[in-house]
Amino acid sequence: MPRWQANMLAAGLAASNLFLYAFVYTPLKQIHPVNTWVGAIVGAIPPLLGWAAASGQISLNAMILPAALYFWQLPHFMALAYLCRKDYADGGFRMFSLADASGLRTALVALRNCLYLLPLGYLAYDWGITSGWFCIESTILALAISCTAASFCMNRTAKTARRMFHASLLYLPVFMSGLLVHRQSDNEQSVLVEKSHKFVELLPSLESIEDYAEHIPQRKYKRDGVGSQARPPVAYASVAPFPFLPAPAYVSS
Repeated sequence: MPRWQANMLAAGLAASNLFLYAFVYTPLKQIHPVNTWVGAIVGAIPPLLGWAAASGQISLNAMILPAALYFWQLPHFMALAYLCRKDYADGGFRMFSLADASGLRTALVALRNCLYLLPLGYLAYDWGITSGWFCIESTILALAISCTAASFCMNRTAKTARRMFHASLLYLPVFMSGLLVHRQSDNEQSVLVEKSHKFVELLPSLESIEDYAEHIPQRKYKRDGVGSQARPPVAYASVAPFPFLPAPAYVSS
């Protein structure tokens, strides 16, 4: 495909985002405060569009950066909405902060979405996108912006709102840089996928385990001490759904 062309998925995402911005988000600014959430969707689509243009599909891994952009936009904009309430009112824009005289609801929206950023680093690591270092760094980064949002909740002043806004300006470039620096190579990701597929193929089905259990004689299990309950070995079926959890210590290797 020539570089000046795009696949239909990417073209569809671009067209839908253009429609959403021009004919939904922009008119909503003067109609209803929900415009902020619609605008967050508009802002989250571009990295998804880039993924679709490069790969021709949308996978689960593609949702990390759009999710970060969506959740990040709420505390970023709520700080502005609080600081510029008079300007928005004079311009006729129906922002969420205008119906929130105390600023508490505005601050709670910001804090809630900061907390939603916390698991993104773990998900990126768990899905094989980045190394474990990104999980740690992303969590610390999300906790930092969450602290500024919590400070804004407890003391709703221009100073705390501005601090949260500055934290949001720092969050996004650091988060994206971390994704880039700690990104797993394509070879490493493919190895992880192959290993997971082989693991699933080796696991017996639940029916085969039950059939096997019916035809083997019952055995007495070792007791750890006087009065302790017998503990059977862990079956494959109990471990399989959670391969990231360590097996209990009493399971023999």
